[in-house]
Amino acid sequence: MPELAKPPSSGIFGPIEISPAVIPHYPDPDEPFPPMYPTFPTRYEPVLTGQCPVNFSAMSSIIEKTASDCSQPLAALVGNVICCPQFNSLMRIFQGLYSLNNSAKLVLQNSVASDCFTDIISILASRGANSTIPTICSVKSSNLTGGSCPVRDVDTFEKTVNTSRLLEACTAVDPLKECCRPICQPAIMDAALQISGKQLMLDDNGNLVGELNHIDTPSDCKGVVFAYLSRKLPSDVVNTAFRILSACKVNKVCPLDFKQPLEVIKACRNVAAPSPSCCSSLNTYIAGIQKQMLITNRQAIICATVFGSLLRKGGVMTNIYELCDVDLKDFSIQGCLLRSLPADVMFDNSTGFSFTCDLSDNIAAPWPLSSSMSSVSLCGPEMSLPALPTSETFKNPEQIFSIHEAPSQQLFYLQEVFFFYSVCP
Repeated sequence: MPELAKPPSSGIFGPIEISPAVIPHYPDPDEPFPPMYPTFPTRYEPVLTGQCPVNFSAMSSIIEKTASDCSQPLAALVGNVICCPQFNSLMRIFQGLYSLNNSAKLVLQNSVASDCFTDIISILASRGANSTIPTICSVKSSNLTGGSCPVRDVDTFEKTVNTSRLLEACTAVDPLKECCRPICQPAIMDAALQISGKQLMLDDNGNLVGELNHIDTPSDCKGVVFAYLSRKLPSDVVNTAFRILSACKVNKVCPLDFKQPLEVIKACRNVAAPSPSCCSSLNTYIAGIQKQMLITNRQAIICATVFGSLLRKGGVMTNIYELCDVDLKDFSIQGCLLRSLPADVMFDNSTGFSFTCDLSDNIAAPWPLSSSMSSVSLCGPEMSLPALPTSETFKNPEQIFSIHEAPSQQLFYLQEVFFFYSVCP
């Protein structure tokens, strides 16, 4: 497996193909965190290339949201769930805005794309965003060019695609239904296949059935479809849609990097009752992977299953999660699980950057039934998520984390902020 500090090679990712490239590395995970102080963005006037023919003020609200979601101290930690989905959405919305202002072209020429991409990063950085977003999210200027997609203008697109069906499917994406009973995703993939010249069958989830010799063309054409949607729909509507599609994608996979848990396997292989040495080894391992990034509650279910499968494959048959009181929240930084639905980083003039943690009651991590790691579906009728909190957990069902900065590294502290659920009968 790759070392935590090494970013993977760059690639082209659409709004629902997110892959964080930088995982924070802490050289001594056993050291206590140093004192922390509020972190606030440093704002300044960006120096632009002057070669990008777009009025960026027309998308100022989306730029501000992206700058907050990808703020300097948080971008790598929330890259998979918050920053990269929002940054990709910003890129597509920009592409749609460019299309409106420049002769109905849905893509940019290479030189213009390079200048505009540079300006986008400069503007975001001037508003407090992390300047390494392209590396964190594996995005580059070629994402704006349409790649190998043969359809590059609005007229040809509308002659090829049933745009009424596409717009109807993606105008009001249901965040509770789209991931398991997709409507917008199959419509986007169908449109991408039509303009790529590839007529293939899709399954019920909008995935390709069969193989392609050149998969890049439909993938590139998906970017053109996103640009068309951004051109036709209000920016807030399409941003919401893209973020929901991103959530569907990222919540299917565990983003954590699991090194071989040899010490845990050695200490826990033959235990049948609570064992101090086993639990100590297990807790030490989990404390290490917990520092990688913030994940969602759904991702935590998958991560717990992946890790458990590794342990079972090594000969640990007993449910050591239960023996050692391992909860879902143990797989995310400082026990903070983010919501599976799209969320944003919040900024307040007095407290700085913060985000909401979900599922603060202790839900036991699921132990896998076998060592074979098949895909974990959270959509089937056999999968039931934890029940609503009881009256006891109403006392503190959610918590707010605020980002603070020490002289040498960015860290967190927990604010005691209380919320209450509103449960309908």
